[in-house]
Order: sequence, then C-alpha cells, then structure tokens
Amino acid sequence: MKIRRALGLFLALSLLLSVLPIPARANSPSQAESLLADMSPAEKVGQLFLITFNGSNISEGSLLWELISTYHIGGFVLRADHDNFSGTDTLVSAYNLIAAMQSAAWDKTQPSPDTNLGGDLPAYVPLFIGIEQNGGSSNQILSGLSDQPNPMTLGATWSPSLAEQAGQVLGSELSALGFNLFLGPTLDVAETINMDTAAYSGADIYGADPYWVGEIGRAYIAGLHAGSGKRLSVIARHFPGLGSADRPPDLEVATVRKSLEQLKQIELAPFFAVTSAEDSSAQADGVMVSHIRFQGFQGNIRATTRPISFDATALAQLLAVEPLASWRAAGGLTVSHSLGSKAVRSFFDPTGQSFDANTIAGTAFIAGNDLLYLNDFSNASDATPYATILQTLDYFSGKYEEDPAFAQRVDEAVLRILNAKLRLYGEFSLEKVIPARAGLDQIGSSSEFAFNIAREAVTLISPSQDYLNSLLPSPPDTYEYMVIFSDQRARKQCSTCPPVYELSANMFQNTLMKLYGQAGSNQLLQNRLSSYSFSQLTELLDRKTELSDPYLPDNLKRATWVIFNIQDLDAELPESSALQRILSERLDLIRDKKIIVFAYDAPYYLDATEISKLSAYYALYNTSQSSVDVAARVLMQEIQPSGALPISLPAVGYDLIFETSPDPNQVIPITLVTPREMPTPEAGTAAAEATPMPLFAVGETVRIQAGVIATTTNTLCRTAQLCSSPSAWRAIRRLSVSLRR
Repeated sequence: MKIRRALGLFLALSLLLSVLPIPARANSPSQAESLLADMSPAEKVGQLFLITFNGSNISEGSLLWELISTYHIGGFVLRADHDNFSGTDTLVSAYNLIAAMQSAAWDKTQPSPDTNLGGDLPAYVPLFIGIEQNGGSSNQILSGLSDQPNPMTLGATWSPSLAEQAGQVLGSELSALGFNLFLGPTLDVAETINMDTAAYSGADIYGADPYWVGEIGRAYIAGLHAGSGKRLSVIARHFPGLGSADRPPDLEVATVRKSLEQLKQIELAPFFAVTSAEDSSAQADGVMVSHIRFQGFQGNIRATTRPISFDATALAQLLAVEPLASWRAAGGLTVSHSLGSKAVRSFFDPTGQSFDANTIAGTAFIAGNDLLYLNDFSNASDATPYATILQTLDYFSGKYEEDPAFAQRVDEAVLRILNAKLRLYGEFSLEKVIPARAGLDQIGSSSEFAFNIAREAVTLISPSQDYLNSLLPSPPDTYEYMVIFSDQRARKQCSTCPPVYELSANMFQNTLMKLYGQAGSNQLLQNRLSSYSFSQLTELLDRKTELSDPYLPDNLKRATWVIFNIQDLDAELPESSALQRILSERLDLIRDKKIIVFAYDAPYYLDATEISKLSAYYALYNTSQSSVDVAARVLMQEIQPSGALPISLPAVGYDLIFETSPDPNQVIPITLVTPREMPTPEAGTAAAEATPMPLFAVGETVRIQAGVIATTTNTLCRTAQLCSSPSAWRAIRRLSVSLRR
C-alpha cells in the first residue's frame, strides 16, 4: 500500500510539473555571448578597431573591401581629410558608401558558389560607421545638412530644451545617411583663467560651468538618441576632460596638476551627468579617453601619471568612481582617442624617428580602452597605413592565441561592443542596418530651428545695452556708407573638391541685401555697401602699392559704419589678426566711425584695450548662415541680444562664477519632499483645519527641496529668460537631513 501510494504521489507530482512553465536557465547565454562563441580570434580582434581609410573605393578587391571582408574590421570613421566624401552629391555619395560597406560586412557571411564545403562562415556583425559632426571646426560634412549650432552656441542659450532640439535634428539626419556612431559631444569644461588655454578648445565646448556643461550635454545626447530612433551610439569626448590642457592636445600630451578629488569637482562632473541620467536615452553609450596626464592624481604632487589613455591604473581609478562604475558595469564603452596623433607619437618617441604601432595599440588596449581609434596610424617603415594596420591585427591575433589573460580581455571588450551594437538594432539583419533611401529627402530641411537657437544665443559683450542704446540710437541709414570686413576661410570637402568658404567676404552683405535691400524692406542701398576679406585688409595694413581693390581706401574713408566679422586667431593664417592690427597700427583709418564687431567663434581674442575702441562687440559663436542672419538683424536693431556668455571673459570683467552665484539677500523656500506618513485627523475637528505637523524620530533622515535660487545679478535672467521659461535655470537641490537632538 505504501509503495502504491508513493507511486501515485510521484505520478501526480510529475503531471503537475509537466504543465508548469520551465524557467530559463540562469546561465543560458545571451545573444551577444552566443555571437562571441561563434567568432574566430581574427573576427574578435577586428571588432576592437575603429579605423580611418583613404578614398571611397569599395569595389571587390579594394583595400577597404579587404579590411571588411578578410580582416573583419568592426568599425570605421569617415573624414573629409581622407577623401571619404564627394564634393558633388555629398549626401548621396556618403549614403551609398555606407550602404556598400555594410553590405560587404553582410556578404562575407553568406554562402556562395566559391565557399569551400565544410568551411565556417564568419558571424554577421554590423559595422560601426562613425563621424565627428559637432557643429564646429570638427565638422566633416560641409554642406547639405541642416545648419547645426556648435557647442558654445548652445551653451550661450542656457537652454537644455534647445540643445535637445539640436541633437534631434542632427541625430535624424546622420541616421538617415547610415551613421550609427557619433564621436561627440565634447564635455570639456573651459578653463578661462588663462585665455591661451581656453583658446585651444575654442567654441567646441559648451562652457565653463561644470553643472551646465553636463545639463546641456545630457540634453543633446537625449536629442541624438531620439532623432535617430536610438540607432546612434553616442561617445562623449574627451574623458576625463581637456578644459585645463595648456597646449593643443592633438600636438602634445598636456600635463595638468590636479588630484582625483579635484577632477570630480570640475572635469568629471559633466561625465557624471551623462552616465547617471535616470532617462537611459540621455546617457552616453561610451566615452572617448583622452591623451592627458595628471600630476598629483593620487595626492602625491611628485607623481605623474602616463597619459590616461595608456595608464591602466589611473584609468581604472577614474572608472571606479560612481556613477561611472555602475555605468561601466551596465556596458558603457571606452574608446581611445586617435592613436596616430602627433601627441601620441611624441610621447612614445620624442625624437619622432620611430612609431611602434604594436606597443601603442597594445598598451592602449590593456589600459582599458575597448575600441581603438586608429587615424593616421602608420609606421615610418610601412608604405601605407594599411600595412601598419594589418601588422597590428596580426600582433593582436597572435597574442590572443598565446596569452590567455589577453584573450580574456579581448573577449570582455568584444562582448561590450556586440552588446552596444545589439542595442542599436535588437537583432542583426541587413534590412535593419541600412536605412531607407527615402530618408535622404528630409535632410537639410530643418534650418529654422538653427536660426531660433542663434537668436537665443547672440550675446552683447560690450558695452551694456543701456549705454549702447544711447550710443547707437538707430540702425544704419539708407544713405550711409558701410564697409564690411570678414575673416573668410576656405575648407574643402575633399582634396580635389572646390573650396567651401566659411564666412565668405560677401556673406554678410548678401544677407543684409536679402533682408533689407530692394528685395527686402528697402532700408539699404547696394551701392552704399562694400565688402572685403581680411586678406584684402591686410594688404592695406601692409601698405602695398597695388591693392586687389584700389577703391578700398576711399570706401573706408567715407564709411560711417565699419563691420568686422571675426573668427579665432590662427598662427598659420596671419590675416586672421587683421582686426587687432588695425586697432593698434592704423586706428586713424576707422577713427570717429561706428565700429561693430561680430565674433563667430569663442570671443577670447580681443583684450580690454581693443574692446574699448569698439562701438559694440557681439558674440555669435558659429559661422553658419543662421548666425549671419541673426547678426544682420542685430545690426539693424530688429533683434535684441538675448544670450549670455557661458564662459568667463576677464577682458570685460565678466566672471561666470559671480554671475551664477546665489543672491545672498534672498529667502529660499524649502519644502518637504517625502514626509513621513501621519494619521489623518477626523473631518470637522480643529486638527483637520490646521496644517498637520509631521512627526519624526531622532536620527531619521528626511528629504527637503529648495525652490528657485536667484543669481547675484539679474544678467542671466534678463538675457536668456533663465528664471521664467520652462527651460529656466533653476538651482534645485534635493537635500537629505539627519535629525539631531
């Protein structure tokens, strides 16, 4: 009986278990792990590299085709200086190139008549196709996309919502072309105590306040993800921050005297913001590790790190700081800065005689970089960078086979890369990777938003608005003469392409005539305006006997208004200092005239004495057509400047810390955020009519929230509506307070 009863219970239990769902095994491999297991050592090694290449030939047997099909390179970056873009139909040709590259990655995984029977096909993994397109000097596509504000333009608006809009437009357009990797935004915090240091970053940074750099960066990243439908991996630069670098970081490795604790307060703060956002769409997918070294990093002022990108101990310490540690544990990528830069070459061999590619790439990888960015990466002994790259791939593959610890590090990095790519597509198929060609029709049609951002960013630097109103009560008159000087610069989409001019000599005049000439409001006459480049002004300052325009002296002499459109100072372009020269050498040429200066880069390049000689000094920060449109309207007093400098500017006594510091005379409201649960009084009683008094126990922690904190001055609130709009600047703090007896 007992045996029969036990057997019945066993059968009943078996029947019950058969209808219950079987839980997944805890150790079942993920999709990325399954892919990794199917990959050969060569395939894994190829995923580690993000490389540049010359030209756009991807026909079968070409070098690019070989890199994808034979050597399994997992990522590429397209650049104008490598002739990856065409000067005609730039967007269409970029789309076709990217589609062909992704197709090559797919084709190598498909069986064909030439496939050997029994041979293993490679695993299909889409390529990373990256670009630097941050709206400033790093732009690679020079025309065709919608006008894009550069970082300092966004910083001057003090509006995260506008930054998010800018990110949405760019994310949508880059994704439509097929890009899935964005090298940006730059999260450096400007160091403006030394103007020479600040000038190295120019207008390619958001500003000098670490909190706001983080807020604008986080909003911009959210926009990039939203605009691309989350098909764009965003890599924030330049971890842990180059704002204090005292020399151009691409030319030489800078040494900064800061401890880890000091870095947490300034440089690292924006990276904390973009790796801890509650909304995952506002989080960066990776950080680009810069070539910068620190003295006193661990508190010992005598100790100096190697460049962080090559220092395993220092990089590990940085990534161990929260919230970076949690972000890294969740799959955050690390990408090296270019390993072929002059700074890297000089660090490993100050004589410049040798370039040990294997040591450089291997050291960067062991230091903790998942993706290795190889740009201009070539040994002097190799005929081409292609040969150096193949040698480095062989070195990594051989080390993978020989060194178990190295192989484990490769597997860990590749798993991160595969997971990052899977987050873009969910699953890998060519149909998901290549966007529909119809999306090209929408690119370049969103320039209105750029005008709105430029209008919110334009900043009156000097004098005050009240004084300017008395100095220039009215705009240029119809019959007044005006001379316009512009710092015209040429860039090329490719080495054989015609030049594309930034801030061309006639750009400002053409904009004025479009808006206020005969085709516009008819306030200005064409024959009263004359335009010249800074090169032509330099001819006059050099007292050349034969000027390219002999009428320049006479036009300048009779002009009532003289407009200067300036960019940054460039030692390789002597004409870029033409404004400084005329103010110091030939002030007689412009004395008693109304002198207006519009800065289309960071406004660092005039000192207090030079600014004192101007009637008005404005910052536009960006050379786009939208910025020139706004500048023209400011000149004609149709637009009042509403931006605020996002950096300190000692030349005019503008201190950002003072401008954003709390007003000591205000009363800050405090409210309880999470009150302890209290009994509800009975309706109709006196207790019900009064505000309930919360009861707390000694030692209990409660949370309170501060209200709006006004700044010491009302400058920011007045110029950018930062204290009244939905995107208002609010220093809201959530505080935890422990009760004491």
